[in-house]
Amino acid sequence: EVAASSMVAIMAMRTWIEPVVAGSQVASAFYDTALLLIVKNYYNQTNSTAPSHVLEDAQQKAVSNFYIIYNLVLGLSPLVSAYGLSKLGDRIHRKIPICLPLLGYLGSKTLLLLLILLDWPVEVMYGAAAFNGLTGGFTTLWAGIMALGALGSSESKRSLRLIIIELVYGLAGFLGSMASGYLFVGFSDRYREGTVLVCCSIACYAFCLLYSIFVLTVPKPAASCPAKAKSAEEVGGQLPEAVVAGSSQPSESSIFSPVSPSKLIIILLFVAAILYDLAVSGAMNVLPLFLLREPLSWNAVEIGHGNAAGYVIFITSFLGVLVFSRYLRDITMIMIGVASFSAGILIMAFVQWTFLFYIARAVMLFALIPLPTIRSMLSKHVEGSSYGKVFVLLQLSLVTTGVVTSTVYNKIYQNTLDWYSGFCFILSFLVGCLSLLPLGFVAIKQRSTTGSLEILTE
Repeated sequence: EVAASSMVAIMAMRTWIEPVVAGSQVASAFYDTALLLIVKNYYNQTNSTAPSHVLEDAQQKAVSNFYIIYNLVLGLSPLVSAYGLSKLGDRIHRKIPICLPLLGYLGSKTLLLLLILLDWPVEVMYGAAAFNGLTGGFTTLWAGIMALGALGSSESKRSLRLIIIELVYGLAGFLGSMASGYLFVGFSDRYREGTVLVCCSIACYAFCLLYSIFVLTVPKPAASCPAKAKSAEEVGGQLPEAVVAGSSQPSESSIFSPVSPSKLIIILLFVAAILYDLAVSGAMNVLPLFLLREPLSWNAVEIGHGNAAGYVIFITSFLGVLVFSRYLRDITMIMIGVASFSAGILIMAFVQWTFLFYIARAVMLFALIPLPTIRSMLSKHVEGSSYGKVFVLLQLSLVTTGVVTSTVYNKIYQNTLDWYSGFCFILSFLVGCLSLLPLGFVAIKQRSTTGSLEILTE
C-alpha cells in the first residue's frame, strides 16, 4: 500500500507544469537583461568616436529603433503558427504547443551566444525573433501551459490553479531579474560580457525542454467535467437559455438562436480581456518613461525598487483568489481585479512624489486576478478538447493588442508630454472601466441562467 501510494504521488507530481513555468521565466529574465546590455554595448562601440552627449542620444535612438523592429517581429510572427500548433495540441498531444516553442527558445537564445562569441551584428537577433515566433513563441507556450493547468483541475479549483501558475511565473521573473545583472558582470574578467548569463539562459531552457519531453505527463481531465456535461444534457432540452458549454445535445429552440448563451459569454469574456489588457499594457509601456522624468526623476536604484514593487501583485493577487474563491463567483473576482487596477492607475496619473507611486501600486494589489480568472471561466464554457485552441486565440488577441497598444500609447505619451504627462494613465483608467461593461453583461447572463436552472430543478 505504501509503495502504491508513493507511485500515485510520483505520477501526480509529474503532471506539475510549474517547473517549466519557473525555468522558462528565469531563462527569459536572463536573456532579456543580456540582450538589452549587449545591444547597448554594440551601439556604444559603433559610435565611440562621437562626442559624449551626441553618443548618448544616438545610442538611445539606435537601441529604441532596434527594439521597435525586434518586438514587432517577436509579437507578430507567432500569428503564422500559434493557432495551428495549439490545434495539433488539442488533437494529437498536449505537449506539442509546449515542447516546440521551448525548442524555438533554445535555438534563438543560442544565436545570441554565437553573436557574442563570433562578433556578429545585432541585426541577427531579428532572425532569432522570427525563428522564436514561427515555432510558437510565448503565445503558444503560455496557451499550452494554461490548457494543461485547466485540464487537470476541477471547476471549483481552476481559478486558484491558474493564479498559482501566474504566481510561480512572477516569483521566477523576480528572482531571475535580480540575479541577471550580477551574472552579466560577475565573470567579465574571464569571459566576454554576457557569455555566462546567456549560457545560464540556454541551460534553463534545455532543462525545461528535457523535463517537458521525459518527465511531464498530461493530467487526466478532472472528474467533475463529465458530471457537468451530464447535468447539462438533462436540462438542455427543457430550456434553451440553460444550454451549458460542452453539451452535445442542444435543445430544438436553441438551434434557432443566433448566438447561444455560452458563445455569447465567450465573446463577452474575450472583449473584456482585450480591453483590460489594452489598459494594462498601455499604462505599463509608458510607466518607465514617466518615472525617469520630472517630477519623480528616479535613478537606477529607485527604478529597481519600483520594478520589485510591480512583482508584489503576483503574491497579493494569488492571496486574493485564495480567499475570494471561497465566497465569490469568478466574475465577481474579475471585476474586483479590474476595479483595483483602474483605481491604482488613476492615482498614478496624479503622482508627484515617490510615496504616492507606492500608494498607487498598493491599490493595484489585485490587478493580476482578471486574466487568469477569465481563462478559468472560458474553460468552463468549452470542451476540454478545445482548451488549447481557445486559449491560443485569446493569447493571440492579447499579443496583437499589446503590439498595437505599445505604438499608440508611446505616440500619445510623446504628444501629451508637454501639457500633462499622466494623460496615458487617465486613458488606461477609462479603458479599464470600459472593460467592466462586458463583464457586467456576463454577470447578468449567468444570474439569469442560474435562476432558470434552479426553477427547472425544482
